[in-house]
Amino acid sequence: MAKTKTRYVCQSCGASQPRWMGKCPTCDEWNSLVEEIIPGKRGSVKTSGTVRQEPSVLADIAPERASRYASGIPELDRVLGGGFVAGTTVLIGGDPGIGKSTLLLQAASTVAAEGAGVLYITAEEAPAQLRLRADRLELPCRDFQVLGESDANLALDWAAQLKPALVVIDSIQTSRRSELESAPGTVSQVREVASMWAEFARESGATVALVGHVTKDGSLAGPRVIEHIVDTVLMFESDSLGSVRILRVLKNRHGATGELGVFEMSGRGLISVADPSQRFLHRRETAVSGVAVAPVIRGARPLLIELQALVTSSPYAAPQRNATGVDQKRLAMWIAVLEKQVGLGLAGRDIFFNATGGVRLDDSGADLAACAAIHSSLTDRPIDQETVLIGEVGLTGEIRAAPAMERRLSEAAHRSFKRAVVPKGSIADIPKGIDVAEVTSLEHAIETAAAGGGVG
Repeated sequence: MAKTKTRYVCQSCGASQPRWMGKCPTCDEWNSLVEEIIPGKRGSVKTSGTVRQEPSVLADIAPERASRYASGIPELDRVLGGGFVAGTTVLIGGDPGIGKSTLLLQAASTVAAEGAGVLYITAEEAPAQLRLRADRLELPCRDFQVLGESDANLALDWAAQLKPALVVIDSIQTSRRSELESAPGTVSQVREVASMWAEFARESGATVALVGHVTKDGSLAGPRVIEHIVDTVLMFESDSLGSVRILRVLKNRHGATGELGVFEMSGRGLISVADPSQRFLHRRETAVSGVAVAPVIRGARPLLIELQALVTSSPYAAPQRNATGVDQKRLAMWIAVLEKQVGLGLAGRDIFFNATGGVRLDDSGADLAACAAIHSSLTDRPIDQETVLIGEVGLTGEIRAAPAMERRLSEAAHRSFKRAVVPKGSIADIPKGIDVAEVTSLEHAIETAAAGGGVG
């Protein structure tokens, strides 16, 4: 058997070299050469026996419905769009120890309990350690194959022989192809191993789940290297101390992106949180300043998130502006609008902002609640506890409607909130049990939302 040939390709200019160098001799970029396998020579299109693909009219192509099967974990099925899709590759990324292996081990157990074949390839820990984890989690079914192998070629041979419905690779950073000289976890190894398993999934019809760790710099070992290769990318997130785990969809060729699954880590593994709004909210006996509630939309699910702001005088020449769960540039925009359009004196003050529960706040409909929380903290005027705020804030201080206003209001009414501050003319059908205060400007909205404010 001929030895596989490799080359080193510069990721900056594309020039190839026969061996690794610290600096690319073509573009003088440092540490840009990455090892790649040289593909075999393609036959000429004129060679007899070569199968040629002919172009087809899109309307004449027969549609194919994706074949799905449930993972048995409600929140995982939600973010996947209804369950695993046969013939696809799923990447689950996140920090080490956040629960990726635990979730897939639970999924492997439930899929095997339904009679489907499962192959769990553990390249990171010994099979005996996996058995100890299964005992600790008290899994309902352990009748599936486990292979402790880091050589991706040997693992692929076993997968082709066993023909499972689900293959779990834990993790892709510790898997390697022997043809490559680079160490496991490097860009070349991660990319080649992912490409190999993606091709296997398409040809065999199996679902391949890849575990990918994210390093502090999010580069070489991170899953972003192979996002374009896989069909679905899920990202685990959590707050630093709590037990809540958030599973977000970054890419899904067979479902909606932006969907969100909520889990709670327990002694028996990850438990699906069916009612995350109740988990994220903290209803107090008395109103406190710097707190506002915003109904946000994540995928098909409305959630109520508590936003907290703390504004204090700064002892430093350069005030601190720290945000948790929110992009720093969005916080800077809210501060600028409050200073310019409302006349709030925030210069020289430290501002700390937090979206509770570990949720990443990327919904523009939460702008109004965020600005109200900052204003409340500075002026020490609490926002009415029974009020939610919905709206996108423009740079001129106007309030615009957010998508799915009725669904947001319905979730607030379901949680026993009595009033909502919304942009004027944005609601066509007001749900029962909640009053609506329509506003046109940020200043008007803040005054309306203050404790004791009336509906106007």
